Amino acid sequence: MKHINTSGKRKRAIARATLKPGKGLIRINSIPIESVQPRMSRLKLEEPLILAGEAAGKVDIDIRVAGGGTTSQAEASRLAISKALLSFTKSDKLKEAFLNYDRNLLVADVRRKEPAKPNRHGQARSKVQKSYR
Repeated sequence: MKHINTSGKRKRAIARATLKPGKGLIRINSIPIESVQPRMSRLKLEEPLILAGEAAGKVDIDIRVAGGGTTSQAEASRLAISKALLSFTKSDKLKEAFLNYDRNLLVADVRRKEPAKPNRHGQARSKVQKSYR
């Protein structure tokens, strides 16, 4: 069996996952998934593994993630994991389960931070309050 490479993006975070046959080990930046902090991010990362069931136990997944914050990194990694599991199993049933649970497991969220505008105190859209009375 060959390796499967996938990627996931969320805001500025980019995750690259490599899936290979194994014993169910998942590592994010060389750290086992059980040691990932904060806990909410770990739970988010485990969602596609729980939905995949037995298929997740037959493969090892190594993820390299960079950029963004902790939540964005978790969501990018989650997308990469689910894409890798789907291409490994080639199961329509699993694809349906992912889409029914959360569409962001297979489809990247394309929203980005709006760039700051000049003369607006560094914010994207905030304007100076003014009163005409």
